[in-house]
This record gives sequence, structure tokens and C-alpha cells, in this order.
Amino acid sequence: MTETPQQPLPPKSFDPRTFRAKPVSFVRRSGRMTPSQERAWEDLGPRFLYELPRGHAATSVADHASLEPAVVFGREAPLVVEVGSGQGHAIVHAASEHRDRDFIAIEVFRAGLARTMIRAEWADTTNLRLIEANAPEVLEQALPAGSVDELWVFFPDPWAKARHTKRRLVSEDFAGIAARSLRPATAELPGGVLRLATDWEDYAEQMREVMDAAPGFARDFSGDWAPRFDGRVLTAFEQKGIDKGRTIRDLSYRRV
Repeated sequence: MTETPQQPLPPKSFDPRTFRAKPVSFVRRSGRMTPSQERAWEDLGPRFLYELPRGHAATSVADHASLEPAVVFGREAPLVVEVGSGQGHAIVHAASEHRDRDFIAIEVFRAGLARTMIRAEWADTTNLRLIEANAPEVLEQALPAGSVDELWVFFPDPWAKARHTKRRLVSEDFAGIAARSLRPATAELPGGVLRLATDWEDYAEQMREVMDAAPGFARDFSGDWAPRFDGRVLTAFEQKGIDKGRTIRDLSYRRV
């Protein structure tokens, strides 16, 4: 397993009681990589990984971190960011199908990022970069405001136990972070889109309640739920939820 490099001691002003008080895009960072994933990390990392300066923790982002999409990709193009990209099924498929767009996958699980690199190499994608970090910090601190055209949050951890639901990613705080990152509407163009999906009914209802009340957003669907996003490839994870009898709920909100 790849060792996490030691982090410098935090400054005296750092308060561990309030660190991670904001939304996080993960549960834990464990997981052993296979030999092929280790090789992918070493061989393909320089091609796909974008390194951001670290903050207090291994997956945090420094306050001065900066990510300019036009510099990273060498062009001006619509930008899609996926929060919690897992093993990369959705974003690699999208990047290979839409080479006129740029894609950023943000994930903290190194094994999942390694699998994403392998898939990206198979698909011969040049318009995809991976970031190993807590996604809300990347959106809030590193990416320029209004730089994202689509923000994807597919099947985030549901924190199913009642006492843990307060840890769910999609919250009032996250809605504010999403609003900052997405392109606002102009006279010439509609605003950017936040796409959500989950197989947990009560989380879907919470997402809808949060986003319906979020300033700067409007529903991009009619009725109770958005139609299934046809740009999301069906994964084994989603199919597993379907097989268990869960209904997949999609939501879509546009920046206004």
C-alpha cells in the first residue's frame, strides 16, 4: 500500500475541533492497491494526476491552492467536475464520448483513482485530470469561481444510520460551495448544472429539500424527480442498488 507522506505540523491557530466541520466527499481513506494499480499510479500518475498543495491533512487543500482549467488542459473548453468519482466509470466514459469538453475527477481513494487511470488509458483520453483530495475544498479554494459548467455528485455515501445523516455531503454548506463553482447564468448562456443521483430514497428527498431552498439555483426538471441523466453510464454499483429493489433518483439544478 502506498504510504501517505507525513504532513507538516499545523500552525498554532489550527483547531482540530473545527477542522472538517465543512462538507467532506468521503468516509475513510483505507484500501490496499493491487500490483497493477500500484504500477498505474507510478506510470500513469504523471499523465493524469494534478497535484494540489496540501493543507493540514493528507486529503485537504491548502488555502493558497490554485487550479486554472485553461492552463491545466491547454485550452478553453466546457468543464465537468465529478465529486467522488469512484473507479471512474462515469467520467472516463463521458470524457471519451465528449472530447470537446474537459473533465476533472476528484476522489480520495487512491485505488479508485488508479483504476480510473487504467480506464482512461484504455480510452486514450487526453481531456481528463484526476485530483486526490476532499472535493468541496477543491471547489471552494482551488477552482476559480464560476469555472465549472457541470458538477456531478453520483451516489455519495448515504450515511444510512439516523445518527450519521448530518454527515451527508449534500447540505446547505455544500449548496453554497456548488453555487460558487458553477458558471452563473448570463444574457447569452444559461447557468451551469448540478447533477445528483442516489439510490437512497430519504437522501434523495433531503437533496431535493436542500437544493429547492438553495439561493442561486432553480430546478432543471419538472415533476417530482429529474429523468435519468443519459450521460451517466450504468455501473455495477448502480445495478446493485437496482437489484436490491432501490429506486434510483436523479435531480438536476441550474445556476441562476
